[in-house]
Amino acid sequence: MNLNLKYKNSMFSFLFSDPDILRELYNALEGVTLPADLPVNINTLSGVLFMDKINDVSFEIGGKLVVLLEHQATINPNMAIRLLLYIARIYEKIIQDKKIYSTKRISVPKPEFFVLYNGKEPYPDENLIKLSGSFESTESLGLPEKTVPTLELMVRVININEGKNEAIVKKCKTLAGYSAFIAKVREFEGSGFSREEAVKKAVIYCRNHDILIELLSKNASEVMNMLLTEWNWDDAISVRCEEAREEKALEIARKMKELGEPIEKIQIFTGLSSEVIKQIS
Repeated sequence: MNLNLKYKNSMFSFLFSDPDILRELYNALEGVTLPADLPVNINTLSGVLFMDKINDVSFEIGGKLVVLLEHQATINPNMAIRLLLYIARIYEKIIQDKKIYSTKRISVPKPEFFVLYNGKEPYPDENLIKLSGSFESTESLGLPEKTVPTLELMVRVININEGKNEAIVKKCKTLAGYSAFIAKVREFEGSGFSREEAVKKAVIYCRNHDILIELLSKNASEVMNMLLTEWNWDDAISVRCEEAREEKALEIARKMKELGEPIEKIQIFTGLSSEVIKQIS
């Protein structure tokens, strides 16, 4: 299957593209009950790219709150930085022609940030990623660290794998269905089926057990394409990262050889085999 590296509409983004479902999801995440007639307006960025991907979902609630929601199968420690860039662009869209240089204060919706995690690696039920965790220390400059950072952004990372955060998942039928569907795909993969066959079997299982029935009945082929493209994308990113690590290791090994360091020491520092190190010129 050819990867669409310019735009990837994930199954997650597809599922959560309805204002009523987003209202239900927010209620579940925050443990609140918003009025059913409270307007929810989707404002997901359509032209902001990060590694050739747009942000997943963003929406306004009643014009007072803006929520950025990302779905991750691999936890990215830089998510707070990414969301900082996203929220800046969203505020640009909201403000538009308002006079930001006037003496009158401009009001903007309060932001909230969530990452919903459903990767295979073990992860806590919930975690908090702070933008300040990425800031450089100023101690080397002889400056004291400030108790409260002058800029902060906090992202709630919530594990939505089956069996995790059940109180949240049960309050949102779509989220529960998505979690169950992904779990079934992995179960079939674990039984020896190829990824494509596992997705097909999961679609059939969920149809027969009233899980995401409306979505899968009308859009089964689209779901197949979205999931396979999404997972192939993640595989491609993993390969790209691994290649980058290998290139860095080779660069370090080359410099150490130039300095006359013994092969055993180079192995310890780079993780490369002695055969590979000997071939480096």
